[in-house]
Amino acid sequence: MYSIIIPSLNNLDYLRLCISSIKKNSKFNHEIIVHVNIGNDGTLDFLRNEKIKFTYSENNIGICEGVNKASKISTCDYILYSHDDFYFCPGWDVVLNKEVQTINHELFYLSGTMIQNGQVSLDCGDNLNNFNEEKLLQNYQNINYYDFQGSTWAPHLIHKNTWNKISGFSEEFFPGTGSDPDLNKKLWDVGVRIFKGLQYFKVYHFGSIVTRQKERRFNTITESGSRGSKLFLLKWGFSIKFFKKYYLKSDEKYEGPLTCPKKSFQYYFDLSKCKFYLLYVKLFFKV
Repeated sequence: MYSIIIPSLNNLDYLRLCISSIKKNSKFNHEIIVHVNIGNDGTLDFLRNEKIKFTYSENNIGICEGVNKASKISTCDYILYSHDDFYFCPGWDVVLNKEVQTINHELFYLSGTMIQNGQVSLDCGDNLNNFNEEKLLQNYQNINYYDFQGSTWAPHLIHKNTWNKISGFSEEFFPGTGSDPDLNKKLWDVGVRIFKGLQYFKVYHFGSIVTRQKERRFNTITESGSRGSKLFLLKWGFSIKFFKKYYLKSDEKYEGPLTCPKKSFQYYFDLSKCKFYLLYVKLFFKV
């Protein structure tokens, strides 16, 4: 039904749990495709033994190129992008399928609600050693958010025709930070106005950042202060924060398809700040 694409970098234990949750908690049959960066931890053997499709790179080519590469061998009409440290809760694909049928066209971007490191909190462990799957399965239905504007970036679902139209992720955003809002901006430019987070499409998120890292760099770089944020600014002329606020209206309650931003005094004031920062980045940073 969906081509679930999962980039991974020597993160076998989390990847194994992620795939297990998809197989156990899905109503429909899905195509799972993993892009393996390096994979010298047994990932390749695991995928071969489980007969799971994969693409491979000897080095860490990052999320963007990895997902793009994997998408080229997908056979389903929909691309679902997942991190390798997600646990998919029961009923996730039923919720998505119902939403897709309701929309009844190809121009949409649907994302999920993340538990723990996301919209709602339910502490079932922060790593595999203390993960309490039983607690999660007993309680995930009782912690609800609301359908919201914008997105959580991942997990997300896009029609494959739309994905191909925008050529997937922009690979200059290596290793991945900033690529999600860039993808959303490209979707906006081809006419997508449904950017909807679904409260009942739930995944548990451990918060691993392995695939995002450059080799031998293990510090967390946030979206707002990253090289990716500067690339986004240089490419689009405004910041990720500005885009999320005025275009995506991120985290507001979902009230239907988005419209073009209202150009108020505050809009132009915030845009002018972006332009000053853009000049600063052009003068003083190499990205």
